[in-house]
Amino acid sequence: MIEDLDVQTEQRSFSRLDVAFARFLSQRTGFDPLQKQAFETIVMTVSYEQNQGHSCIQIDRNARALLLASGLVATVPENQANPLPLVIEQDRLYLHRYWNYENRLAMQIKAMTQTEPNGNQPVAATELLLDRYFVDAIAETDDQREAAKMAAKQSFSIITGGPGTGKTFTVVKILALLQELAEQPLHIALAAPTGKAAMRLQESIGFSKAKLPCSEAIKNRIPETVTTLHRLLGAMPPSPYFRHHADKPLVYDLVVVDEASMVDLALMSKLLDALKPGARLILLGDKDQLASVESGAVLADLAMAETLQNNVYTLKKSHRFGGAIKELAEAVNLQQDELAWQILSDGGDGAVQCLHEDLIDYVAAQQADYLQLAKADAEFEQIFQAFSRFQVLCSNRQGKNSVADINYRVEQKLAEQKRINLSGLWYPGRPVMVTQNNPALHLYNGDIGICMQDSFSSGKLMVFFQRADGSVKKYLPARVPHCETVFAMTIHKSQGSEFEEVLIVLPEAINPVLTKELLYTAITRAKKIIKLVAGEAVFTATVRQKIERVTGLVDKFKI
Repeated sequence: MIEDLDVQTEQRSFSRLDVAFARFLSQRTGFDPLQKQAFETIVMTVSYEQNQGHSCIQIDRNARALLLASGLVATVPENQANPLPLVIEQDRLYLHRYWNYENRLAMQIKAMTQTEPNGNQPVAATELLLDRYFVDAIAETDDQREAAKMAAKQSFSIITGGPGTGKTFTVVKILALLQELAEQPLHIALAAPTGKAAMRLQESIGFSKAKLPCSEAIKNRIPETVTTLHRLLGAMPPSPYFRHHADKPLVYDLVVVDEASMVDLALMSKLLDALKPGARLILLGDKDQLASVESGAVLADLAMAETLQNNVYTLKKSHRFGGAIKELAEAVNLQQDELAWQILSDGGDGAVQCLHEDLIDYVAAQQADYLQLAKADAEFEQIFQAFSRFQVLCSNRQGKNSVADINYRVEQKLAEQKRINLSGLWYPGRPVMVTQNNPALHLYNGDIGICMQDSFSSGKLMVFFQRADGSVKKYLPARVPHCETVFAMTIHKSQGSEFEEVLIVLPEAINPVLTKELLYTAITRAKKIIKLVAGEAVFTATVRQKIERVTGLVDKFKI
């Protein structure tokens, strides 16, 4: 019955879908009631864990024997037209779809590493260009030269590194170098997982191109327009399919993907599917950041894969971050909880400290500049820039000190101070984040807009968004897809963004969401100032807790 579908086993709260799927499969076995119960528990677990970000679960000998006896599990899937729903590989159990994603991704990358890219040039020609592009190759820039050298001669490359290590600046030089080496101009695509990340990459590409030691003709061959991965592949919602795939590949000779840590297993597999034969792929990202929201930890797995070490380069020297912010990020990443808390407690150079003022009063005070600009009918770009200077980042969506809690309390405080008018849902200055994709309107989950009076529409309220290409688009509030106020956002949603000041707010008690990767990601969103709201016990427990995603991707690259 529907009423008893929600059950809890081993501290897992199985969803109705988990339970319904398990029962659907168990009804197709010849098991007795006890065997069915055991089988359903295993199937519910793999379904649940897949939704938690794992691509598979580990099973023991008894579970393996029971699963194989069901007749619904393959060990070497062969019939792709009518596959069995479950797959066992070594001691791992997969839903067939995710085994297929993982297996295809590994096969595709292995094939790329064994294939020379189209138009590869002699080493001597490459070295001469490297000398020109990296003329200042002293100690702190040698690693960028080596990363470029690696990427120039291979079809598949990963350039990883923390904030400020020059990943984008390095890849712009690589693009120019490859264009100079190419017999015909390369057709290049630049992409990122989200609109925010695409916008940031686009700004960085434009800035870096101007500094290149090459002709204007070569600079003009480097695109500045950055798109989202979904738009690049041609999303066809509500289906999970894309217009571009193995039978209808992308036209590009080279695809560059920034913020690759955010790309999940399914999307990465589909991207590799869509590359044309001989195309190059360069992945940029920070392998220590949060893994993707969906299944897998693709960038981190690939970066540690045994046979891919010649295709991975880690940039270590930060050219933008220093002082206490860098020290804090490194301490958290290395799980040095006592040192991290000491850095916060000392205050260091003033860039990193615990917040001692009232949380809501402080957040409300930070909104003064942009709200004043909104009241003065300033240009949207000016208002948006002022708003984007400061951001509250929370670990949780609900509960005390969560996104929902802080957004509500800050709105109430601003209304009390007469800075906003809460007579309706929409008011001048209301910042919103889209939480539902709407391709028809070119609005996507994570896009941030600000409600303002439109001087071209007799003061009518409109919601303004800045697109990845820098253009501004406005919509009637009623047309904007589902959205929420965003004085505060989750750390997950902040990926791909940077702010001058970040206020990190953790809950009063430890929970499974709190990990060192989450905290590291939040810290590395800040360019100048970090303030923290958290007790020492919760903070240190967060630093000690690490994401452990169960996948089989690394094993597929073992020699």
